[in-house]
Amino acid sequence: MRFGMFVPQGWRHDLLDIEPEQQWAVMQSVAANADDGPWESIWVYDHFHTVPVPSEQATHEAWTLMAAFAAATSRVRLGQMCTCMSYRNPAYLAKVAATVDIISGGRTEMGIGGGWYEHEWRAYGYGFPEVRDRLGRLREGVEIMHQAWTTGTATLDGKHYQVDGAIVRPLPLQEGGIPLWVAGGGEKVTLKIAAQYAQYTNFGGGDIELFREKSDVLRQRCDEVGRDYDSIVRSTNINTVVASTEAEVQERLDRLEQRWTPHLGAEGAAKYVQEYRTAGAAVGTPEQVVEKLQTLADAGLGYSIHYFPEAAYDLSGIELFEREVVPHLR
Repeated sequence: MRFGMFVPQGWRHDLLDIEPEQQWAVMQSVAANADDGPWESIWVYDHFHTVPVPSEQATHEAWTLMAAFAAATSRVRLGQMCTCMSYRNPAYLAKVAATVDIISGGRTEMGIGGGWYEHEWRAYGYGFPEVRDRLGRLREGVEIMHQAWTTGTATLDGKHYQVDGAIVRPLPLQEGGIPLWVAGGGEKVTLKIAAQYAQYTNFGGGDIELFREKSDVLRQRCDEVGRDYDSIVRSTNINTVVASTEAEVQERLDRLEQRWTPHLGAEGAAKYVQEYRTAGAAVGTPEQVVEKLQTLADAGLGYSIHYFPEAAYDLSGIELFEREVVPHLR
């Protein structure tokens, strides 16, 4: 199994009580730790408003962070899970990503999806199109990026996007262009786009039954378009809290709830911490987390991307994961 981890950027209320002028130093420190560790990649989210509710807390912009991490790290690959196609013109996005790939020395990944967070869509003036239109933009945008990164130009007279000889030079450093991660489990459209274009998929949220179900659909879509199913690496995002004992795990969850309570209220914080008690979470001792991940690996998971909610404040859980989980699965 290959491993990635999210860097805290504020979106999930994970930079609380850290002053804005100190937040980049915190993010850079977490990224540097990953760069020196066993992680293959670091990731951010492409969102503008916090979850589980919009607030005035920080949410740093994804592609600005991509450029910053490209310059501030030397080894780890850099991704977003996932960029919302409709937030940026796809030809422009292809240009931005190619530039980040140059800065990073060829370490950029492109996570891409149709988008879902209605509140920020409307707040930023994007409206909130029907699902079919969001997925239509995804399909056309992926085609534009594929052209741009493989030929240096893109032309498409589509329903949603029209580009005419858009020049994207220099090309990304990676041969064949920046790897595409098509995120989402939509069975009729998203997984078909993945079967056509993706080197990676991302679905399931760590839930083994959902992962198996979507994997079966992906196999069907690959058969339909004549794609080798095994050529696509399947990934999932996993909320992760690990400690040496179950009692220490509970202490970590309690601290998270206490940190969130002043900002989300007691009921909101209690509800939010429940995300770490779902079937998809990897929460427990190292042995329990290894067992969870091994089950996913046996079902075909090739890449797990971990979100550690404590990362901005405490790296000890990440360090324990590096020592006692990664070696059993790598």
